[in-house]
Amino acid sequence: MMKPSINCSSLSAASDEALMKAITDRKQPALRELYTRYGKTLKAVVTHVVHEDAEADDVLQEIFLQIWKEAGNYSPRAGKPLGWVVTLARRRAIDRLRRRQAYCRAKDRFEEHIEQQPSSWVRKGIDDELIRSDLRRFLQRQMNSLPVFQREAIELSFFKGLSHREIAAQTRTPLGTVKTRLELGLRKLTGCVRPLRRKI
Repeated sequence: MMKPSINCSSLSAASDEALMKAITDRKQPALRELYTRYGKTLKAVVTHVVHEDAEADDVLQEIFLQIWKEAGNYSPRAGKPLGWVVTLARRRAIDRLRRRQAYCRAKDRFEEHIEQQPSSWVRKGIDDELIRSDLRRFLQRQMNSLPVFQREAIELSFFKGLSHREIAAQTRTPLGTVKTRLELGLRKLTGCVRPLRRKI
């Protein structure tokens, strides 16, 4: 016998499991009810990782969008819904932190590189944003020329902030192979950039 579906008026009394089922069935009020119950809890989890209120709000939106898309992946056998969404929140927050750190490292390296260039650059009126744009296009062309697996490994590592083990798990590739792909790809990129630095 099928269980009756939840109507909007009974959402506040529904169990978390019932809410997840309703979200899987694309009932938007169920998602709003889940937010009402656990939005503050999840934001606290995210803020503990990213330490910035505005960024925590952004991540919280991403989390509930992910819940909406992936509610069908939840199984009561894996534990309570709250545990499932807290796990999603923690992963999202860590991903955001890694991306921010990777961006900051890249930005710092670039600024250090710019500071080491001849002062004539400034006299010629070369705009920093133009330099960044040209450099991005150049690196993107070089990335596109890499073998697909090397490019994938570099993108996952440097642009998405995944660790070597996480890349291995996501791509279902041995850890040693991941490290080799990264090493080969970075060696090729470095070889492409080196002549450019000499010209500068």
